[in-house]
Amino acid sequence: MGYKSIKNWPEGERPRERLLKYGAHNLSEAQLLAIILRTGGGGKSAIDLAIEILNSFGDLNKVENASPGEFTAFKGMGKAKVAQLKAAFELGKRLIEKPYEKGPVFSSGHDVYSYYFSSFKNLRKEVFWCAMLDAKNRILRDCRISEGTLTHSLIHPREAFREAIKESAASVIFIHNHPSGDPSPSREDILITERLVSVGEIIGIKVLDHVIIGDGKYTSMMEKGYIKN
Repeated sequence: MGYKSIKNWPEGERPRERLLKYGAHNLSEAQLLAIILRTGGGGKSAIDLAIEILNSFGDLNKVENASPGEFTAFKGMGKAKVAQLKAAFELGKRLIEKPYEKGPVFSSGHDVYSYYFSSFKNLRKEVFWCAMLDAKNRILRDCRISEGTLTHSLIHPREAFREAIKESAASVIFIHNHPSGDPSPSREDILITERLVSVGEIIGIKVLDHVIIGDGKYTSMMEKGYIKN
């Protein structure tokens, strides 16, 4: 007989803790189902109940298509748990059906400038962003790395590439603004660019460009020859 409550399990074996530590893709169907159910019933743990449900129906598709009344045969499956299951399946279905909105393709510094200019307009501080791209130079998503005057210590490669690594980006483009309006690169801008390019080569994420946005104009470090692609 399993534990009556997952709370009594060794912490490293609890499905919820395992999900947070190793990711949802590393859990079995029974473990994922147990997280949704939260508790078991009739002396069974949530895992026991999840396994019983899966064995009874045969697979997840049949669990999804089962009517609420079909769950009454399982001790511990009240209306609240049935509703939780149905809601989880419906969210998954809607996610699959929702069309993925692809971002624009960046093929030049001007493309980057046109896309980000409005986000940097009238800012009084320097803000440093990272745009994460797929293998076709299409933006996956972007994120803010730091805010404040750029220095060698402010832009740490670990922070600059953290989200790109999580996103499994093929390449990145860094963007920041010059509140003065003049996008001419400073010595610090050049040093930071060289450092990020070197780190990108080591970790396997190519730095395509570093675009500096000014007032109605921009500088592409790739187009100026500071980045060799």
